[in-house]
Amino acid sequence: MTALTADRNTTNRAGTDFEFPVAANTKIYAGAIVCIDNTKALATKGATATTLKSVGIAQAGADNTGGADGAMRVRVRRGLWSLANSGAADQLTLSDVGADCYVVDDQTVAKTSGSNTRSVAGKVRDVDASGVWVEF
Repeated sequence: MTALTADRNTTNRAGTDFEFPVAANTKIYAGAIVCIDNTKALATKGATATTLKSVGIAQAGADNTGGADGAMRVRVRRGLWSLANSGAADQLTLSDVGADCYVVDDQTVAKTSGSNTRSVAGKVRDVDASGVWVEF
């Protein structure tokens, strides 16, 4: 492609849900962090692992327990979501706004990669009494 020489009507998918095939024997709860596992290219719930790419928050549950890879799909939405804050030295604060945060589990994010054991969740946009506001 070449650089623009005139205005362009750029298509956008803001607020749109995406669907991804779910890994075998995986249960993803509504409201959970959803990731794509690099090893299988399938959706799984957020967890401490280095092979995950966060894609958003599950809009409905997906129970593929006992199912084969891709036997069902999970609906996911990107955006800005309030998640649980990790504790102790890994607790996020307002000074972390704009930085990456890391997946601890399907509802919790942390300040560090846990000595390179966690995948990036998204960008910290705010920290308040309700939790950490993360942009996916």
